[in-house]
Amino acid sequence: MNLSGAVKINKCGVVILSFCLVIVFYYLFFNNSTGSRHYRPYGFIMRNPNEINLRKLLIGGIQAAQLGGLEVLSVADNIHAKSKGQTKEGANDPLTNADLKSHCAMEQGLKRIFPKVKIISEEDVHADCSEASHFELDPTVIDEDVHLPDEYLVGADDVTVWIDPLDATQEYTENLFQYVTTMVCVAIRGEPVIGVIHNPFSQKTFWAWKDVAVSATLHKVQDERVTKMAAVRNPKIIVSRSHSGDVKEMVKMAFGDSTPITIAGGAGYKVLEVVFGNATNYIHLTEIKKWDLCAGHAILSALNGKMTTLRNQPIPYERDPETFVNKGGVIASLRNHEYYAGKIYDYLQHSEMLKSKKP
Repeated sequence: MNLSGAVKINKCGVVILSFCLVIVFYYLFFNNSTGSRHYRPYGFIMRNPNEINLRKLLIGGIQAAQLGGLEVLSVADNIHAKSKGQTKEGANDPLTNADLKSHCAMEQGLKRIFPKVKIISEEDVHADCSEASHFELDPTVIDEDVHLPDEYLVGADDVTVWIDPLDATQEYTENLFQYVTTMVCVAIRGEPVIGVIHNPFSQKTFWAWKDVAVSATLHKVQDERVTKMAAVRNPKIIVSRSHSGDVKEMVKMAFGDSTPITIAGGAGYKVLEVVFGNATNYIHLTEIKKWDLCAGHAILSALNGKMTTLRNQPIPYERDPETFVNKGGVIASLRNHEYYAGKIYDYLQHSEMLKSKKP
């Protein structure tokens, strides 16, 4: 056997092989370094540390809301309340030890797991969370029959998490626990995409991920009976306890004197009443903080509902502290939003016209 002969190299094959290696290198490294500006399943590609897995963030949001709820329950019999001042309507704006304990459990837990995510909480400036406990992600909080994509990633700079550690604090101090919720919302570039609303006292959690999945507790919204209730154009309005007088006047002028009006606490509670057909609309007349709205907004959007200002303008969830307050009021609907919002808009236009004619 002669092993001394020269080995002949196929130049064409070498060129093709080199080209393939360059393409693979480019795909694995350069493509990953550019970051993700949209939801994108990645398969085996190397992860960008500045990208957030939305499935994991949903799981963390559910756990945070539930753990915050446990803190709310833990002091329900020993509430220490003080006042942060008064709202513009003159109502007391209370702060309790439950608000602070829930905030620390929720914010610090999420911050440890997702350190690159911007988190905005109602009690950021009030709480000392030096002794806050943490949690590990537990995928079992997702219903067994709900299947989520494993690799939905989005750039960390595009993500803002909004936390309301205790919605309906005033009602909490009055033992009106049915209105109390803890809420987490994930906004992507200002759009509410994931919403979690948890009632600590009923131990029920409602969550939705727009265009992906909803919790088992929201499946009944698809029932024909509930859909028909929500689809009728005979409005049943739910409003806040803190300023019901002004809203009642608006509702009667816009929809008629016989329109049923329910008074309730908690923005999260009121949105769920709309979701389950117990009201056709949630209407709020005055300024409201966006951490009160974001989770319910996301859930409504996932169910093809809508939440806007009273003039039917979108409500963005941006990071700028100057925009933390929604000043345009709220109208939320599961069905026929344009019809209801149009009625309110016509009322506002008519009212402004009358004011302009006054000497």
